[in-house]
Amino acid sequence: MANLNEALSQSNTSKWSQRFIVSAILQSMVIIVATTSGTIIQLAYSYEINIIQFLSLSFEGPAKWIFLGYIFYMILITLIFMTATIYNHLEVNLLLQIRGLKSLLAWVNLIGVNVGGAVVAITLIYAGLVGSGIFDLIITGNAAATLKENPAIMNEFVIPIVVSANVLIVGVIVGSILYFVTYFQNMRGTGCL
Repeated sequence: MANLNEALSQSNTSKWSQRFIVSAILQSMVIIVATTSGTIIQLAYSYEINIIQFLSLSFEGPAKWIFLGYIFYMILITLIFMTATIYNHLEVNLLLQIRGLKSLLAWVNLIGVNVGGAVVAITLIYAGLVGSGIFDLIITGNAAATLKENPAIMNEFVIPIVVSANVLIVGVIVGSILYFVTYFQNMRGTGCL
């Protein structure tokens, strides 16, 4: 009976799925802190300017990068949760273990998606805050003097965004390769291929 319980508990857990779930929860906490900070800042400056109204009116300029970065961050969190489901399928449903070189590839997937994706999203948000003048408002507290748009600000962020996006892409590609290699290796072993 103890062996059966041990086998059931091992077959219902996926260490890689758990790692991706934990990372998605941590990424969710980051976006919650960012959202909370934004609302607190709006409350602090509501007597001077409606930041949300300013951003929505200036969507043609750098302010759009705040929204795009925020949306990208939400998509990233969804991607991480979906990746956890894929690892769960490999380790629990197909009873495959990810070890050795595959474990290294899984780490590349985990780090690439989390670091690359988060840096892209946060950089987009920051560039939008700086380019729209909101960042200066937050730092100086002087709404009249600081709310000036700077559309050229994105030029400074192109290289960090491209490098981070490439880290994200490598993580996703490596994760995809790992999945297909593991899945088709299983199919070959069962005679289905």
